[in-house]
Amino acid sequence: MESIRKNVIIIGAAGRDFHNFNTYFRGNAEFNVVAFTAAQIPDIFGRKYPKELAGDLYPEGIPIYAESDLVSLIKKFKVDICVFAYSDIPYPRVMNMSAIVNAAGPDFMLMGPDKTYVKSTKPVIAVCAVRTGCGKSQTSRRVIEILMAQGLKVVAIRHPMPYGDLNEQKVQRFATVEDLKKHKCTIEEMEEYEPHVVRGNVIYAGVDYEAIVREAEKEADIILWDGGNNDFSFYTPDLMITVTDPHRPGNELNYYPGEVTLRVADVVVINKIDSASPENIQIVRDSIQKVNPNAIVIDAASPLVVHDPSVIRGKRVLVVEDGPTLTHGEMKIGAGTVAAMKYGAKELVDPRPFVVGKLAETFKIYPNIGKLMPAMGYGEQQVKDLETSINNVDCDAVVIATPIDLQRIIKINKPCTKVDYNLQEIGSPNLDDVICEFLVKHNLAKKGCSCCS
Repeated sequence: MESIRKNVIIIGAAGRDFHNFNTYFRGNAEFNVVAFTAAQIPDIFGRKYPKELAGDLYPEGIPIYAESDLVSLIKKFKVDICVFAYSDIPYPRVMNMSAIVNAAGPDFMLMGPDKTYVKSTKPVIAVCAVRTGCGKSQTSRRVIEILMAQGLKVVAIRHPMPYGDLNEQKVQRFATVEDLKKHKCTIEEMEEYEPHVVRGNVIYAGVDYEAIVREAEKEADIILWDGGNNDFSFYTPDLMITVTDPHRPGNELNYYPGEVTLRVADVVVINKIDSASPENIQIVRDSIQKVNPNAIVIDAASPLVVHDPSVIRGKRVLVVEDGPTLTHGEMKIGAGTVAAMKYGAKELVDPRPFVVGKLAETFKIYPNIGKLMPAMGYGEQQVKDLETSINNVDCDAVVIATPIDLQRIIKINKPCTKVDYNLQEIGSPNLDDVICEFLVKHNLAKKGCSCCS
C-alpha cells in the first residue's frame, strides 16, 4: 500500500525556505510541499518555485503566496506541517506564528543544521551574526583580506537574495561590477556583492546552494560563507565566526535564529565598541559567557571614513542607511548617524513627510525607522521612489552610509558625502591569530609566515 505524503507549507522569504526545501524536501517522497509563503521582502510572492529546481516530484512547480494567506492555505491544502524558514525574528513573533499554525491544526517546525548543512570539499569559514546590521559583511571582508595576504584563493558565497527569475538565478557568479548589471541586481544585492568584487575576490549566490558550492570549489582554496540576516550557515563550517552588536544588547539571546549562531560560534566578535556604551558592551559579554563560554571573544571597532566632512558640518542633513538594517534589522544608530553627530551636523532631517510610493509603504510597515532613510531598492519602482523621496526632502545635504555609493544608482539633487566603515580589531586575540591557527590546522599556511609558524 502506497504511503500518504504529508502536506507541507514552508514559511519563508526567498532564502532559507528554498534551501530547506532543496536539502531536505526535494526528492523526499514522505512529504508534499504544497506551497511557500513569503514575507519581509516586497513583491516576492505571486511567483512559482520552478519545476526545473523543484525536481521530479513537482512537475508543475510550487506556488509562492503571501504569508497573510497562511491560514486559508492550510485549510485549502489540508496541511500537516508548516516549516518556519526565515530569520531575524524576535522570539515572541516566532511563537505567535506557531500559535497561528497550531490553532489551524498543523505541526509547527523549525529545522536545524543536521538536516540542512551541505558539506564542502574545501575548508569553510562561516561568518554569521546575531542580527542584521551587526557588521558581518565588514568582518567577512577582513577575513578575506587576511586569507588573500597569504596568497590563498578565497571564494565567498552569500546568503541568498533571489528576487528575480529563479531559474536564471540558480547559480550566480560575480567577479566584476559588470556582473552585477548582467544579473540585474537590486540595490540590496549590489550592497553585498560589490564590496567583494572590487577587492578582487569572486562571490557566488543564487538558489541551489549545493550546485553553487560545487562550482565555487573549482576555483577556491577556501570557501567563505558570508551569512545574511542572523541565519546560521548553509554549509558545514570548519570555523564559525559570529558577530554581535552592543547597540542592541540582549538581542543576541532574543532573536531567531541569531542565538543559534551565537551558541555554535568558535569565535564571537563584539563589534562597534568604539561607539557603544560600556554597560551595553558588558551585557553582550555576559550573554556570550552564559551560552558559549568556550568561544574566543574578539573586541572590534567600526571606524568611519567620511569622504567630505564639510558636507556635514553645520548642515541640516538627511541620513541614508542600509535598508534591511533599518527595517527587519530594527537598527536605530547606524554609521551615517554616528558620522552626522561626530562631524557636527546641525540637524538630522526627518524624511517621513517627504517619502512617496513604495518608500511610504516601507515606513507604514516599519513605523519605528524614525529619522532615517532606508536605501530600499528591491525593484525598479522602489529605486525610483527612493530617488524621488530623497530629492523631496528639505535638507542641506545627504549622508550616504550604504555599502555602495547610491549616486552611482540614482541622481541626488543635493550635496552628498559617503561614509565607509571597516572592521578594526582591538588588542588580542584578533582575527589574524584565529585565521593563522585555522590555516595551520588545514595545511594551508604559507611557508615562512611568521604568524603561522
